Amino acid sequence: MPVQNRQVSFKSIRYARYIIPVLFSIFFVWSVISTGISINDLINGYPNLADFIGCMFPPAWDVFIPLLYPALETIQMAFLGTVFAVILSVPVALLAASNISPSKPVKVFARGIIATTRTIPDIAFALIFVSAVGLGPFPGILALSIHSVGMLGKLYAEAIEEIDPGPVEAVEAVGASKLQAIYYAVIPQVTPSFVATTLYRFDTNVRSSIVLGLVGAGGIGFELIMAMRLFRYHEMSTILIIIFIVVMFAEWASNYIRVHVIGEEVLK
Repeated sequence: MPVQNRQVSFKSIRYARYIIPVLFSIFFVWSVISTGISINDLINGYPNLADFIGCMFPPAWDVFIPLLYPALETIQMAFLGTVFAVILSVPVALLAASNISPSKPVKVFARGIIATTRTIPDIAFALIFVSAVGLGPFPGILALSIHSVGMLGKLYAEAIEEIDPGPVEAVEAVGASKLQAIYYAVIPQVTPSFVATTLYRFDTNVRSSIVLGLVGAGGIGFELIMAMRLFRYHEMSTILIIIFIVVMFAEWASNYIRVHVIGEEVLK
């Protein structure tokens, strides 16, 4: 690099050190003002908040057992939504990966699918499917499946693009077809990454399935919104406790599988 160009580059870096913090500060102050953040309003609203929380205690333990089924339904929604998303995401990711995709138009089309499903919120998909198939967990499963393709497809494709091309070239050199090369040389390399990404998405889908219940997609979220609408604060407290248990269980299960399955696979 010429000395003059190098000096210009160093000047740009030096100026960026000052410009970026200034722009960040301006945008931060502007955002605080335009969104109406007020510490005074928060302090003045504390009595109402304390009164609302006080109405939730003690929890209604008599409904704890009946609410376990909606909680199980929430986990089932997240599980099925993740499984169907994986089934859809793997072929899309293979077509979207630059080193595997058969052609550029196919890659662009696959990446368009990934971008579209990632852009539209899962709650919007839930509202669409609720209007199509009615209330219940089924529209929630469909919404989670379609929306998860955006994240899984993107991360799967990136993992495929980062593989070592050596095994693929070696398999193809002995006469293997494209599908055989993917099965024997690509899939073994990306399996740990795929499993880790899938477990993270399942953990996210558990939380998302609770939110989708608020729009009628079943699960414990539906029970939560009904308790809020009917002012059953004691029951709402019990539901929140169950939600905490569900989220902690999903996180524990994901961590257990990640450590005992992926860890052993990496050690091998």
